[in-house]
Amino acid sequence: MTSLGKPLSEILIVDLTRVLAGPFCTLVLADLGARVIKVERPDGGDDAREIGPFVEGQSAYFMSVNRGKESIALDLKAGSDRLVFEELLERADVLVENFRPGTLRKLGYDFAALSSQFPRLIVASISGFGQTGAYSSRPAYDMVVQAMGGIMSVTGHAGGAPTRVGISIGDLAAGLYAAIAIQAALLQRQRTGKGEHIDIAMLDCQLALLEGAFARFDATGQTPTPTGARHPSITPFDMFQAADGWFAIAAGNDALFRKLCALLVIPDAADDPRFITMAARGEHHAALKALIERQLAKRSCAYWCDMLMANGIPTGPYNTVRDLVDDPHVRARDMLLRLPVGVAGRSLTVPGNPIKLASASAPPEVRRAPTLDEHRSQILAELEFPEARAAAGEPT
Repeated sequence: MTSLGKPLSEILIVDLTRVLAGPFCTLVLADLGARVIKVERPDGGDDAREIGPFVEGQSAYFMSVNRGKESIALDLKAGSDRLVFEELLERADVLVENFRPGTLRKLGYDFAALSSQFPRLIVASISGFGQTGAYSSRPAYDMVVQAMGGIMSVTGHAGGAPTRVGISIGDLAAGLYAAIAIQAALLQRQRTGKGEHIDIAMLDCQLALLEGAFARFDATGQTPTPTGARHPSITPFDMFQAADGWFAIAAGNDALFRKLCALLVIPDAADDPRFITMAARGEHHAALKALIERQLAKRSCAYWCDMLMANGIPTGPYNTVRDLVDDPHVRARDMLLRLPVGVAGRSLTVPGNPIKLASASAPPEVRRAPTLDEHRSQILAELEFPEARAAAGEPT
């Protein structure tokens, strides 16, 4: 069930993760060709299977980040299932887990034990706060690390209530960093022949995403605060209102600003002392926005987007999810996939893989998410376990 020809097509990943951060990591790796065997609890499996909305009785949330994987249900406290698990690890390149730190140690599968038995195995541990530090034993969800990691402090509008980023950026960032780290560890193993233990903390990843915030704080001594849609250091770089709605303008340097002023027929603004430099424009951003929107109010968003883009001004419409579903460019880039659900021809729209490789000539393969324990017989047969042979009527 590997995806031959893809970069990770020879890589086997045993996936102990659940909900989002870990499954998103292994989804990225599966899209790059890795075979991912998802090991789930027998009593219900991944918690995400119970999170709505549901399509044909299955969680759309679960299916969206577990497509293309296989599932086997194992109780890691039961001797027979531990044998199966360890046989999988014997063949695996990577084990990914997102238990609270200490859980694998209680099961006898901490990195020291695993590396002694499987020296080439790479173990990636994703947790809220990491394997070390004062907070390491705390439980965490996306909301918690968004609040603690500073990202909510720069999100939303000045004076408003704390605002969560509209996607689970705490989980998704950790998943992406873990996927990067795993590929780095695979390259390292080619040189050393040894596995590695990767420690990814969701809180760490939130701090890592605060690209300019710490630099601004250190340079100015001022704590960054929410600025709405606008950029805190570049102006005009914001959402603007036209006659029938909103759209984005990002004039990221002085030359683009002067060109924008000419196109909007506000030539005096380019030489106004309040707007003549980037720093000055940032200081007087409200006055500049009012001046720009006075002109934009005369025409539609579509008119301004078309005209400004045709003249080299970075501009874009304000899209909803529904708008993206109908966007021809998004579809041409294979960024929306139809995921099979059940047996009645039903399908679910999910995001595609943004990593485009020149060597990939065929359309992306779309394989549905597994039902709980769906691949048990096949996996046990590969491992040559007696249970699988008995089920097939073969002598044991």
